Amino acid sequence: MDRLPDLAAQLVRRQVAVIVTAGGFATALAAKDATTTIPIVFGVSDDPVKHGLVASLARPGGNLTGVNLLSTELTAKRLELLREMLPRASRITVLVNPASVYTQTTVREVDAAGRAIGFQTQIVNAGTSRAIDTVFAAFARERPDAVFLGQDAFFNGRRLQLANWAARHALPMTSGSRDICEVGGLMSYGSNIVDSYRQEGVYVGRILKGAKPADLPVEQFAKFELVINAQTARMFGLEIPSTLLARADEVIE
Repeated sequence: MDRLPDLAAQLVRRQVAVIVTAGGFATALAAKDATTTIPIVFGVSDDPVKHGLVASLARPGGNLTGVNLLSTELTAKRLELLREMLPRASRITVLVNPASVYTQTTVREVDAAGRAIGFQTQIVNAGTSRAIDTVFAAFARERPDAVFLGQDAFFNGRRLQLANWAARHALPMTSGSRDICEVGGLMSYGSNIVDSYRQEGVYVGRILKGAKPADLPVEQFAKFELVINAQTARMFGLEIPSTLLARADEVIE
């Protein structure tokens, strides 16, 4: 992550036509700091106005526009789905990356929604691969009822490590990323990242044809998908409620 400013500066020196950022606010902010003239198309999971990327959603201003997947705003809904999946669960460990701009919002939403639902939530930091190993080693002793992953590109990048640890300790794990669910997480609820890339591509095409980022409103995703890994559920001896199966957009067998 500390290389991002240099990488963005390299793109500016090459005088590229458009910069597209993935991985959330860290990459978007690095690009924003590097240039005020080259168009930038971003994909983020929280309000880009709040984090200083654009002046407003309808009229971004400046040289940035993009897509907001609204992932952090789905925290309460993801906890509700976890309650439905695990009606007898009480102790939920919430894994967050302390370096992420999403963490503060996640912690606030988890605290309020968890108390309303009846969960005892514990916030645990893990911002490196080694920290994930340490955290899951502790889970073997403490035995939470489930692991709730905070929204962050770092966790998506470590999805195999997370899924392997969850499988080893038979810990149901939920996230906002279908990618994590596909490799062994129990359940995910969030925007389809592929759709967000497609929309970023549409905006790049419009910019290359002459449109200005300032005139392209930030796309707010309104379609979310529930993905359940039935194979993981069977491995853990869990029975998926029929109500969840009926609402799932995809059930991985």
